[in-house]
Amino acid sequence: MSGASTNPAGDGTAGRSIWTRPVRGTRGPTPTHGRDEITSAAVALADAGGLDAVSMRAVAGALGMAAGSLYRHLSSRDDLLDLMVDRVVGELRPHPIDGGNWVEQFLLLARRQLAMHLRHPWLADALTRRTAPGPNTLAWFDACLRILQPVRAASAAKFEAIAMVTGVVTLFARNAAATGTVTFDHVDMAAYPHLAAAFADPSSAPPPGDDLFDRTLRALLTGLLTSDRP
Repeated sequence: MSGASTNPAGDGTAGRSIWTRPVRGTRGPTPTHGRDEITSAAVALADAGGLDAVSMRAVAGALGMAAGSLYRHLSSRDDLLDLMVDRVVGELRPHPIDGGNWVEQFLLLARRQLAMHLRHPWLADALTRRTAPGPNTLAWFDACLRILQPVRAASAAKFEAIAMVTGVVTLFARNAAATGTVTFDHVDMAAYPHLAAAFADPSSAPPPGDDLFDRTLRALLTGLLTSDRP
């Protein structure tokens, strides 16, 4: 569905972020459902059926209202998706900022971020579009930068690290949700000598208790933020 704003309310809010507009239009009767209820209904639909299950008509139906009534609050489905993203990012509050060094604090936040993505598998797809960050999202970025405050690195490097950590979190969440398993049982390894050698190497198997998520993010954070940069 297009994100173009129709702005039926005619109140001059076309083109403005959902976060800079009134919670409802200024014309017509008072709506029976507020923005919070609309967002909750949309998140429930997405949790049950993915983003494809979320349409203005479906959300309105879940609330027992006419689809056109949603435009008293929203200009487009993109507005709705922005509200949904910010709602679930709010689950990361309160942000961990005490205890341990900055790497440990950031890993704790990343684990909570991973749990959030596992609860809401549609979130990664919603984030691939251009979004307008809401208050919960901005508070999360602010918490990340507060954790990274002791790190002697440029702000650009810190934003890169935050983005990369989010990418790794999303990858692990998608892998956890995948049902397929890759197997090499049918492959003649003689045709792939380097792959065969890697599988034959005893060190190719992770040690007992290895935490790939933890190990990956530690290497990423320290590599991006503590190595010598040009």
